[in-house]
Amino acid sequence: MQGTAGSVLEQADVLTPGELDNLPVGMIQLDRTGKVLKFNQTESDLARVAAADAVGKSFFDEVAPCTKVQSFYGKFVEGVEKRQLQTVFDYVFRFRDGREKNVVISMFYSVTTETVWVCVERP
Repeated sequence: MQGTAGSVLEQADVLTPGELDNLPVGMIQLDRTGKVLKFNQTESDLARVAAADAVGKSFFDEVAPCTKVQSFYGKFVEGVEKRQLQTVFDYVFRFRDGREKNVVISMFYSVTTETVWVCVERP
């Protein structure tokens, strides 16, 4: 992974909540079942979803159901099963309010916390 996403993902486990919120990219931490553990302010602002409405919920079923497709969810599941994930891909978020956003998704499996970090960058 290159650029902002790569360096951020490598340090994500040790960033404070304030540091996560101040990042210029959306950051979401998911447990091995896809439950949202952290949802930073940047992602909250861009997705128009309050962190309080995302944390504790299933990312793929409740927060961003448009991501429950092979090209996104499939990579997540495979990475969790292998306990190894480091991928970057283009994606189009389709929001409930009809908006669409082209983004670059970086996903990284943290062996330290056994979680998946999702970085959302707007090109």
